[in-house]
Amino acid sequence: MDADNATPLEGVAVLAKYSQLVSESQTDGVFAIPVKEKDSILIFQFNEYETREIRLNGSDQLQVSLQKSKPGFVNPDITVLTGIWRGVFTIKAGVDVPFHFIISPNGGEGAVSLVNGEEKFPAGNLRIVGDSIFIPLPLFENELALQWQNDHTITGVLRRVDLRGNPVPVKAEKGLSYRFEENGSSALKDISGNYDVVFANPNGKEEKAVGIFRQKGNKVFATFLRITGDARYLEGNIEDNRIQLSAFIGSSPSLYTAVVNADGTLKGENVNARGAVPFTAVPNPNAALPDAYTLTNLKEGVNTFQFRFQDADGNWVSSTDEKFRNKPLVIAIGGTWCPNCMDEAGFLGPWYQQNKQRGVEVIALQYERQTDAPFVKKAFDRFRKQFGIQYTMLIGGLADKQAVVQSLPALQNFLSFPTTIFIDRTGKVQKIHTGFSGPATGIHYTEFLQEFNEEVNKLLQ
Repeated sequence: MDADNATPLEGVAVLAKYSQLVSESQTDGVFAIPVKEKDSILIFQFNEYETREIRLNGSDQLQVSLQKSKPGFVNPDITVLTGIWRGVFTIKAGVDVPFHFIISPNGGEGAVSLVNGEEKFPAGNLRIVGDSIFIPLPLFENELALQWQNDHTITGVLRRVDLRGNPVPVKAEKGLSYRFEENGSSALKDISGNYDVVFANPNGKEEKAVGIFRQKGNKVFATFLRITGDARYLEGNIEDNRIQLSAFIGSSPSLYTAVVNADGTLKGENVNARGAVPFTAVPNPNAALPDAYTLTNLKEGVNTFQFRFQDADGNWVSSTDEKFRNKPLVIAIGGTWCPNCMDEAGFLGPWYQQNKQRGVEVIALQYERQTDAPFVKKAFDRFRKQFGIQYTMLIGGLADKQAVVQSLPALQNFLSFPTTIFIDRTGKVQKIHTGFSGPATGIHYTEFLQEFNEEVNKLLQ
């Protein structure tokens, strides 16, 4: 019905999100659509009215009112959307996190890339429904649900696709290339280099990390390398003695702030919607973490590694199968939700295509946020497509370190998604690598690739 006068609306398009189901309201405004899931999301679209999305929440009846669009309003198209956009998330009162995305023409659709430093992370093709713009973030089960305001402004929220949880407000403006607001002040010093970093976590435990900073003028590019992986590409600026860094690839927005002390040390915070984690950083060109090959081990007296899990189609796959017999194996323990696992898959996907003829096999044991068959198949399919994966993917269990320990009892001191296990032709474990240093870590990533190839060459001898 019309929100202003409560009169029925005939011809309203009713779509079931993520399906091909479509219906239309009758003269009296009544509609019917045969959705199977009780928590389905319905989209209501009608000319000259604003588009609405409503979650059923188990109800089989809805009363929906639609608001008329603003006078003179023109719905967006790909032509006016194409270009670079600066978005700003408001993660809590007074705390904004900026990010950039690029919309490019793609056969009549808009391909969206999230920009962080030198990385352009593919999000997918946007959808335009009336005055609404939906940017999918499928690897994280999120989306940007936006509303067209004019030819250079869109507003909306970052939300889960199932509409659960709390949405994060966002506003984006076209054509703005700066990350953070700038006052024109110059940096007091160049902070480029490596740092010994200590994060003071809310549980009282300290976590050591390596900070890697690169400064160009007042632009700063950085990452934090932990034993579990890195913070990926952070981008921002430095003015006077104040540093601001942010990143966004589809999950929660990342924000780091810091001040540069007179002695060159840094004091800062990793800020999120629930609070902030303080950190200190001390310049050290030789800053390093413990050897990643010494952190996770096999239990005493165990030197082999075996597994038996199902693939996305429900077929059981075992380490003793003919496909893997007498072959070196690389076991990647991770999950499709894990950013560092995405970096590892970005390497392993093309690597396997180039090296599988040598007689080596890669098996991904995935621990997911849901383990029901439809979800696993959907998650595996899009992960394969995004990273060009041709190797075996199996579902290990829920995304929980304790689930890994229970399902893989040979492991001791499991610390991180991802963890990579190197197994020789006889089934003996030769090395276990904890975490993953992705492309944002520079030389650390290069060194890992070299170590990886050297280890596989040894396994193939």
